[in-house]
Amino acid sequence: MTAQLSDTVTVHRLGAGIGARVDGVRLGGDLPADTVAELRAALLAHKVVFLSGQHHLDDAGQLAFARLLGEPTLAHPTVKGEQHENVLAIDSRHGKANSWHTDVTFVDRVPAISILRAVELPPYGGNTAWANTARAYAELPEALKALADRLWAVHTNLYDYAAEVDETRIGGIDVREQTYRDEFESLRYETEHPVVHVHPETGERALLLGHFVKRVIGVSTAESRAIFDLLQNRITRLENTVRWQWSDGDVAIWDNRATQHYGVADYDDVRRRLNRVTVAGEVPVSVEGVRSTTVVGDAAHFSAL
Repeated sequence: MTAQLSDTVTVHRLGAGIGARVDGVRLGGDLPADTVAELRAALLAHKVVFLSGQHHLDDAGQLAFARLLGEPTLAHPTVKGEQHENVLAIDSRHGKANSWHTDVTFVDRVPAISILRAVELPPYGGNTAWANTARAYAELPEALKALADRLWAVHTNLYDYAAEVDETRIGGIDVREQTYRDEFESLRYETEHPVVHVHPETGERALLLGHFVKRVIGVSTAESRAIFDLLQNRITRLENTVRWQWSDGDVAIWDNRATQHYGVADYDDVRRRLNRVTVAGEVPVSVEGVRSTTVVGDAAHFSAL
């Protein structure tokens, strides 16, 4: 399915549940307001959009474009940008984020939008998958919706990479990877988020989970794991996902409030690097109108509210 938004901009739907390719847009800080509005509408509708042929884009151009969508955050609450304070290198030399997550949910002010640009790609593998957390909620049975609506969970940065124990970690972590993880965990953050939050632009209800979840509040450890798995597995059903095969010049833009993503680590020891800029978001709000609560850490330096 293809939608012609204007004389030059077209949106090609990639799946029933999530994803679209946008053609006819040259990203940068000089985009006309009506084109930015068209992109934002496509993003809200399809949750993640992909643009190819953006070879002209560098960090400065990526950041200038991000400013058209909102206020950029720092690169990360704990990890410094290598070349620019607002640009985070997603670099395989620092580790591989090969588990399902929503960006930076361990702070109260979860980013609204993420923009990821291919910089150095492996000759094979290294795709990224996205899942629609709003659709996952909408397709829950009513009984599960009623349960999820009332649940809260603690998210923390100390739980990044905690889901799997792999051979690399058993045999010893590379020095660069260990240095990055030490920086990632240099400040501790914990935040209580509703398991279901209301999207501030669309009004949709969406599940807020992923690998930063430490526990579901008010239940035992075993029950927390079971509840998490039950809902998380709904998010990542293949019918609710889209998978993008990266090429040079590609840019992905996703609604961080309504998605999770997963970088597939199937490219051996070849380097993979993509640069990310995130746009500041709001504090999530539950279906009952209650805002997320910081337990440990202050993210005011990361983005203003």
